[in-house]
Amino acid sequence: MATSKVTSMDVARLAGVSQSAVSRVFTPGASASKKTIEKVRKAAEELGYRPNVLARAMVSGKSGIIGLVVAYLNNQFYPEALEKLTNALQERGYHVLVFLASHSAGNIDRVVEEILDFQVDGIIAASVALSSDLSARCQAAGVPMVLFNRAQDDPSMSAVTSDNITGGRKAAEFLLAGGHKKIGYIAGWEGASTQRDREAGFRAGLEAGGATLHAREVGNFVTEQTQEATRRMFASDPPDAVFVANDHMAIAVMDTLRFELGLSVPGDVSVVGYDDVSVAAWPTYSLTTVRQPANRMVAETVDIILAKIEDADVRPRRVEIDGPLIVRGSARIPEGWKT
Repeated sequence: MATSKVTSMDVARLAGVSQSAVSRVFTPGASASKKTIEKVRKAAEELGYRPNVLARAMVSGKSGIIGLVVAYLNNQFYPEALEKLTNALQERGYHVLVFLASHSAGNIDRVVEEILDFQVDGIIAASVALSSDLSARCQAAGVPMVLFNRAQDDPSMSAVTSDNITGGRKAAEFLLAGGHKKIGYIAGWEGASTQRDREAGFRAGLEAGGATLHAREVGNFVTEQTQEATRRMFASDPPDAVFVANDHMAIAVMDTLRFELGLSVPGDVSVVGYDDVSVAAWPTYSLTTVRQPANRMVAETVDIILAKIEDADVRPRRVEIDGPLIVRGSARIPEGWKT
């Protein structure tokens, strides 16, 4: 026999308070006395009551939910960053719905349209690019959006990234200081702003040092494609150093060089990555890499999205956060280099 669902009115009767008092107790940020909170929570526990978040959203106009869309989780940077984002938002009283999308604009647009159906208060798009039409659709729906680890030319779109151009330049300066003459680059997905800016900074750093790129291949941020790119790059006239657009690919490069091509890292070739994921510090890889300051990037992203939720007139912000070069053992360390 089905039992009737416990309502906030049932809790109010048992606790001896008003229904609005029950609502305040279970609404993040709302005020209620300590005595009222204790009575309401005791009554709710006794009755097995759980607040209806969606019903509250219909009344308040706020769901307390942030939609988080990410293109892929193979890159170790994103699971770690998404955990930090989720924890930071929960600490501010918000729940997170995670949606996965592919790189294609059509798929991403469909996923974001689906997110809007959940009446979210805001959207954080990690590692994806949106069409201008969809950006306008979100604005028309009154749902603010922030790009995380991606940027777009649209001035109305807030974005938080590391300083990818400066990071690429640091990688070039380090490899040139190590005496490398034939330096290669393995690119990520060409449609990503992070890929574009890291390569631009790297090329600019080489040029400033009087050098040019010796070889270039594309790994598309995919392990198998990166392995193929490494084989092509080292098939003839191989480089003596390689900068790779992210750590996920750099690890694939190192494994291919050592275990398939029989080369020593860094004896025969130096490898530098970008992100500083946890695996990069493992003794197996000891990867020299440009660190993405994930904690600061997350803090800025959360501050921007919540400020926009509170005040729709807040101006969009573009934040680029500089990260250090972390020197380990995968690349020749220049003489006198301060680590």
